[in-house]
Amino acid sequence: MDDEGEPLSGRDRAAGFAVAWLREGVEVRWPLGNVVEVAFEEVVPVREFPSYRGQRHFPGLYWAATMLRHVGFESWLERDHAISMDFDPCVAGFSSQPFWLFWTSAEGGRLSHAPDYFARRADGSAVVVDCRPEGRRKPRDLAKFAGTQAACEAVGWDYRLVGEIDRVRVANLRWLAGFRHPRFGGAGLTEAVEAAFAVPGPLVGQAAQVGDPIRVLPVVFHLLWCGRLGTDLSRPLGDYSLVCRVEG
Repeated sequence: MDDEGEPLSGRDRAAGFAVAWLREGVEVRWPLGNVVEVAFEEVVPVREFPSYRGQRHFPGLYWAATMLRHVGFESWLERDHAISMDFDPCVAGFSSQPFWLFWTSAEGGRLSHAPDYFARRADGSAVVVDCRPEGRRKPRDLAKFAGTQAACEAVGWDYRLVGEIDRVRVANLRWLAGFRHPRFGGAGLTEAVEAAFAVPGPLVGQAAQVGDPIRVLPVVFHLLWCGRLGTDLSRPLGDYSLVCRVEG
């Protein structure tokens, strides 16, 4: 609210923030209120992902089937959330370390933060994601996360501070991600596999009705990844997991 108690508009709340990102290798810096239409889901990272002997984190590149390109991560936690976003049918695209956010704290200190991910949903809405285990959220980090959330709210983006994903679910997603590439959807088996699971049945037994499981199961896993087949991912994926065709 302002001094007279009136609620601040989104533009007023965004006035204290600036955003910097890379465009064709050159840094661009604009006021937060002017960047709502920028396709941050397509930008390159604003900083590198260092790798050195003895580091505690495990950086790398994840190939996202959603965009058919690599996305960087700085830890296995970030990688797991990249897999989760890639699996989510509501996510149309996402990028890592998309921009720097700059602002001044209430105490007058200058703060900056590069969120872990920016994701664009299929409906056009956006979400900014920071990944940090609950036990590793220090006061200075929480201040930056709070500032980032305030900035997101000012421009109508959602903000999520996420930690560890359920162990069973993430283990299932890691496995299915191994079959995310479109090449696993070929071999002329897609229609036959979907037809076999029109009636729910056990994963391996039903796949064996189509043909040699060694040939058929990769297609099953690919269709599970794509959401054309469904199963309960809150339980460990195994031979007897109940799998069914997803209508529509």
